[in-house]
Amino acid sequence: MDFSQLGIIDNLKKVLKDYGITSPTPIQEKSIPEIIAGRDVIAKAQTGTGKTLAFLLPILQGIKLESDYVQALIVSPTRELALQITAELNKLTKAFTGISAAAIYGGQDVERQMKQLKHRPSIVVATPGRLLDHVRRGTIDLSNVSILVLDEADQMLHIGFLPEVEQIIEMVRGNRQVLLFSATIPQQVQSIAKRFMVKPVSVSVKSDNITIERIRQLVIETTDRAKQAALFKVIDEEPPFMAIIFCRTKRRVSKLNDALRAAGYNADELHGDLSQSKRERVMKGFREAAIQLLVATDVAARGLDVEGVTHVFNYDVPEDTESYIHRIGRTGRAGEDGIAITFIAPKDIPQLLAIEKGINVKLDRKVVEGVKINSNSSNGSEQKAQNRRGKNFRQEKEPGDRTGRRTTAKRKTEGSVKRNSKDSDNSHVTKVNRKPKKASQGRRREK
Repeated sequence: MDFSQLGIIDNLKKVLKDYGITSPTPIQEKSIPEIIAGRDVIAKAQTGTGKTLAFLLPILQGIKLESDYVQALIVSPTRELALQITAELNKLTKAFTGISAAAIYGGQDVERQMKQLKHRPSIVVATPGRLLDHVRRGTIDLSNVSILVLDEADQMLHIGFLPEVEQIIEMVRGNRQVLLFSATIPQQVQSIAKRFMVKPVSVSVKSDNITIERIRQLVIETTDRAKQAALFKVIDEEPPFMAIIFCRTKRRVSKLNDALRAAGYNADELHGDLSQSKRERVMKGFREAAIQLLVATDVAARGLDVEGVTHVFNYDVPEDTESYIHRIGRTGRAGEDGIAITFIAPKDIPQLLAIEKGINVKLDRKVVEGVKINSNSSNGSEQKAQNRRGKNFRQEKEPGDRTGRRTTAKRKTEGSVKRNSKDSDNSHVTKVNRKPKKASQGRRREK
């Protein structure tokens, strides 16, 4: 099937072709015709399945070019996701003259956003809190919105945005179409659909292909005191090309990031206490593979779609099955293999059992050899850092011995990856479906 059969116009097809997109993904095949037909849609799909294009394409070709008001509103739980959606939108608007988009999110200067809104964009991408702030200021009018998208709906409700989401839906009530995209459909999401959607059509793609088949899932049994040493050893034994390490709180993110950097790892952190400019710098570095280990909270990393993520580490156990699915969904993208490793202490076993029940999979368990379970390793030590001095985090081989990951990953490794020393060899990109040989040189300490 191609995009023409889904009802996508030639202008958009040409832009898609320019970006190397020639055929739709399963979620696009199922949802685009329903959206074009004007139906309310509940789409169950994770990030990385092509869901963003699934709602952007029909939205764009339904915009009335002669109108000067907000016609489409896309609501997302985080500013990073809002920026990602807006970036995709700006690529696609090349197919049209007269369609503009604005991103409205917290952490950015309100005055700057007000200037954007004065130009009367056709499409607004927003986070709930900042959107309602503009509504109260009278700087945005939602009365003419004809299509409303709730992206990552389950996560918006999970982090406490239910009252705001209800307010927003109430403001655009009337002759409007509602599209709800969510990785999971918990009770709260079902309740929203029942109350505010009209005879919604449900479409889904099997999450099994993402959470099980493409991702090798593993549990490391340890203790809170030995967890950091276990993480370091796992990273050393199976070096990621790029990885996201999830922690429960902002404080734990910062603490672990400091320990990783002190030990010579190429790491940085992402959480809600960072300034917007800092968050954007970190995300730019991670997308370009200049940062290889991103330590993050669930909320900060929500909806991130970054190519090349080979590993996800659950340093702290996810709260529930939904969070687990969201986390490990950062890897195993676009037909690539991925690895998800969860570290558990004895107190985490009930949560782990609940997750296994939720995904209907018994996860393999192992203990990391050489890590003293009763040792106090939570803070790292100067001796550990000293032992890693002069070593390089990524595995190195001769240029001709490179294994075959995707072409873009190779380009990143050969060109844009920041080196830890001027004379380092070409970096080796490790295949994730087998255990690589141990690096002969280890890591170099960052200067």
